[in-house]
Amino acid sequence: MTKAIFKLPEIKNEPIKTYAPGSAERKELKEKLAELRKGGLDLPMIIDGKEVRTNNLHDIRPPHNHQHLLGHYHQGGKEHMQMAIDAALKAKPAWESMNWESRAAIFLKAADLMAGPYRQTLNAVTMLGQSKNVFQAEIDAACELIDFYRYNVRNMYDLYAMQPNSSAGIWNRMVWRPLEGFIFALTPFNFTAIAGNLGGAPALMGNTVVWKPSKTAIYAASVIMKILQEAGLPDGVMNLVYCSGPDASEVALNDENFAGIHFTG
Repeated sequence: MTKAIFKLPEIKNEPIKTYAPGSAERKELKEKLAELRKGGLDLPMIIDGKEVRTNNLHDIRPPHNHQHLLGHYHQGGKEHMQMAIDAALKAKPAWESMNWESRAAIFLKAADLMAGPYRQTLNAVTMLGQSKNVFQAEIDAACELIDFYRYNVRNMYDLYAMQPNSSAGIWNRMVWRPLEGFIFALTPFNFTAIAGNLGGAPALMGNTVVWKPSKTAIYAASVIMKILQEAGLPDGVMNLVYCSGPDASEVALNDENFAGIHFTG
């Protein structure tokens, strides 16, 4: 065991880029939009770290241009929701036992990837998938999600440091632990940052998650999931399923291992 008390890196808000004419970020985003507009998307579910495809394909089209086909996602059913729950429960013992510094490092790495090589991909899929303009996408998809992941680590650190006072001859200590079971993250259509955070925040704290995004925000969700995997998130910690709301809720809410739901509405 490492004998050290670690200090976090300095946490700062991600600077917002201007996308002024002639700027490097404007050029990069225009190139990424042109690339992703070509279509041909094939978006599988991600369960236990593996791509899961079905024969039930649904179109992905920009809300501002219904004639343009970006590609398809693989619609799942109740059986895929159960697969995701099983994967989350399997991953739970190792993940909740992992030291907090390692969990923090994964989400800080994900934030760095979002701020760097994946920034314009996140912005572009939010613009194409949710019809946001460049300024809305930069604030939502890039900066706010980056800030969520970085400041969540800061808040976790501060929470763990909140310890009770002790009387003479006594050392009171408090241990924070994840919930018993899985978290069902049900995320919205309109904010990429919130979608990434509703699953990411409980995962950071040692929970394992079944994530069902809105069917109109699947493109952005798939990119976030890819980034988390690249950052080192273990298989099964977050499982991305494209089920209908009724199917997902029926399976999750009736499961004996259901620990909580994280949603906005």
